[in-house]
Amino acid sequence: MDTSFTESNALVDFEMKPEYFDTLLNNNVEIQPTKRQKKRSMVWEDFTRKEVGDGETRAFCMICKQNFAYIKGSKNLGTSHLKRHLEHHKGPSKISVQAAGPIKDTPRRCKKYTPQRGSRTASVPVAFDSERCRHEIARMIILHDYPLHMVEHKGFMTFFHNLQPKFNMVDFNTAQGDCVATYLSERSTIENLIARMPGRICLTLDLWNSNNTTGYVFITGQFIDSEWNIHKRLLSVVMELYPESEFAFSHAVCTCLIDWNIQGRLFSVTLNQNQPFSEIEALQVCQEMVKKVRDCVKYVKASEVLEEYFPDLKQLQVLNTRNLSLDDQTKWNTTYEMLLAASELKEEFSRLDYPDYFKSPSGEDWNLVDNLCTYLKLIFDTASMMASSNVPTANTFFYEAWKIQLELTCASTSEDNIISTITKPMLEGFDKYWKSSCFGLAIAVVMDPRFKMKLVDFSFAKIFGDEAASYINIVDEGIHQIFLGYAAGDVTGYFSNGDGHGLELTDFNDFIMESASQQSKSELDQYLEESLLPRSHEFDVMRWWKLNEPKYPTLSKMARDILTLPVSTVDPESIFDTGVKEMDRYRCALKPETVEALYCAKDWLRTESIESMDSLVKMEFQI
Repeated sequence: MDTSFTESNALVDFEMKPEYFDTLLNNNVEIQPTKRQKKRSMVWEDFTRKEVGDGETRAFCMICKQNFAYIKGSKNLGTSHLKRHLEHHKGPSKISVQAAGPIKDTPRRCKKYTPQRGSRTASVPVAFDSERCRHEIARMIILHDYPLHMVEHKGFMTFFHNLQPKFNMVDFNTAQGDCVATYLSERSTIENLIARMPGRICLTLDLWNSNNTTGYVFITGQFIDSEWNIHKRLLSVVMELYPESEFAFSHAVCTCLIDWNIQGRLFSVTLNQNQPFSEIEALQVCQEMVKKVRDCVKYVKASEVLEEYFPDLKQLQVLNTRNLSLDDQTKWNTTYEMLLAASELKEEFSRLDYPDYFKSPSGEDWNLVDNLCTYLKLIFDTASMMASSNVPTANTFFYEAWKIQLELTCASTSEDNIISTITKPMLEGFDKYWKSSCFGLAIAVVMDPRFKMKLVDFSFAKIFGDEAASYINIVDEGIHQIFLGYAAGDVTGYFSNGDGHGLELTDFNDFIMESASQQSKSELDQYLEESLLPRSHEFDVMRWWKLNEPKYPTLSKMARDILTLPVSTVDPESIFDTGVKEMDRYRCALKPETVEALYCAKDWLRTESIESMDSLVKMEFQI
């Protein structure tokens, strides 16, 4: 991170001057002899080390706050990957110097010069770059959802003036233009990526409300590139004046297709009608019990009984280093974590004398907590997988979905009244998702050479019982029809020119199509008849299809599109939200084009940062 200084804001350079020795002698300070210290990497001027448990130490970048593995057990991973990361910020020439001295986990101090090897006082002045400052302000506003007007706030202007007096502060219009310019710059990269994709694209639509009755349709595209890497990008944010209209979604889709020039390359459109997870219904059914637990936790966390009844609470680690804490009622996962942590400490809670203004949980309440956590865990684990930084392929979710469906179906008919009370609303909510998605998820799992039709046969038999055969047949016929469509794609031009000519060759066209269909059928049957691959968590379905593309040229084209199907329209950051998405009043006052630029650019910048970090981790792992 380059920093410029002037006489008014530079830190004082430390040099061994005669006056320094005079001061030491006058104050009778004894000068200790210095020892030759071991050289260390310059990366530690921009990184701090922190132990995170289980013998692992991670390195935290003080420039962008990302963290990387450094020590795992007895293995020191070195600093090569840290240097590569800093090159992204500073360039290779800025981090190759070694410096003496112990490593200190303290905030990075700005310097007026960069020491060079073989010279203690060599300095390289850094030129002030006003354009770079404007660019970073725009990125800051985009990444952190700051209001554009912050550049005109007195406090911010004063802070920046003291930091760098040479910089001429920008106004609202300039900041808005800089943010749009950042969006356009990043957009060109996405356009090139989409233009080169060999397959088709899947769109998901999510409608946000606003306080002025307008709606904003967020359209996300998911696709696979020529190297079989899956990508997910927010493409458009379309303002709809009448979001309740039946044409709102179709208008938004048409706008996106034209804007990105992807007409004719659309594979699927998924609407966000209902969140697939039904944990909220279960929490509402048990809301009285949840409130009792919440009141207990609040009382313990805010009173002196903590040390008396919970002497080991600070050392007790639950939920992967998360301590007992109050939940955020806008995030259902935090309520689940609070209930789970409290359940593990229910004996301690039962010994407390509570105030008269709230009721403590009874034994039956704690039993309800235990059962609720058991079934919430099914949803929580699946949601956590979807909330990860990696974009899941459609085949990975079939097993998760049918497992939830099966468990909730069995539990909802339980003779235990508590269990059936908890799971019936969960099943009702999840049934809506399962009925609308099971066919697509089943088709996707057939594209996984570890399962193919076998997992469909097995899971449908568990769920549908005697009616399983008819559902399995639907999947089998459906996947064969899809293959026929892909095989016929090469000869479509013979009978779709639209000018009426060539009708006399209809029989010949049918012959060509039938021949192509039979060839595709043989390719499909060959794939389905081959033995299943061994199941492994490290298996990469994209890599397998990339390697087997020459063997299955038609099948691989379809696999590329089907594996791209999104399993949910919910953004990973919002997967645990309990409320409806709503555009805030400030954003509604901005131009629709500016709103789109801010949200899309934020998505692209964050995705770029995640992919860059994943790439560095993979490189280090290979070494």
